[in-house]
Amino acid sequence: MMLKLGVPSKGRLMEKTFDWFGQRGVQLQRTGSEREYAGRVDGIDNVNLILLSAGEIPRELAAGRIHLGVTGTDLVQEKLALWDQLVEPLAELNFGHADLILAVPQAWIDVDTLDDLDAAAAAFRARHGFRMRIATKYHRLVREFLRQHGVADYALVDSQGATEGTVANETAEAIADITSSGETLRANHLKVLSDGLILQSQATLWRSRTAEIDKEARATLNALNEKLFS
Repeated sequence: MMLKLGVPSKGRLMEKTFDWFGQRGVQLQRTGSEREYAGRVDGIDNVNLILLSAGEIPRELAAGRIHLGVTGTDLVQEKLALWDQLVEPLAELNFGHADLILAVPQAWIDVDTLDDLDAAAAAFRARHGFRMRIATKYHRLVREFLRQHGVADYALVDSQGATEGTVANETAEAIADITSSGETLRANHLKVLSDGLILQSQATLWRSRTAEIDKEARATLNALNEKLFS
């Protein structure tokens, strides 16, 4: 059995992942055109490189179809219920940093904390007759965060495009989204709540807890760990 390694198939995440492995003596490379999701591994035997979208990798790890995968903390925790029973983090890779945050319009000068947001949500519903809408792609993480902090009077609306634009477009009153510099938030006249950090994310190497592994693949995993972490 070959050890299967899932890596993001394009962009800076792919390039940075290739660099991270390369610095440790394991060369990853795409073979064929950009439309072909094939790759090769040099520097260690018996490893099959599988190129996937970063969003697919948590599912493939959880299903046991790949043994190892590189993707963000945010995607693993959003897409996998009981994620820590399905995957194990082996290493944070120190790139792909982003914060999942809760932001409101800058014009809401009296709303700076989650307690303020809870009060504003109740007032909004009393005034408008429907719940304050929070646009996000991260329903599981946002819902759990708000539950833990006692914010109840809201409705999550799914955002498939530019989440920061939903407030200006009047399809949401607040947002929960990934940010790295905060520039896009400021450009859209949004501010992060002072206690609105939901999750700090970065690219991480994960091991599947569910993938079948035979003696040969386990030996490969041990050899790979030796290269990467010694």
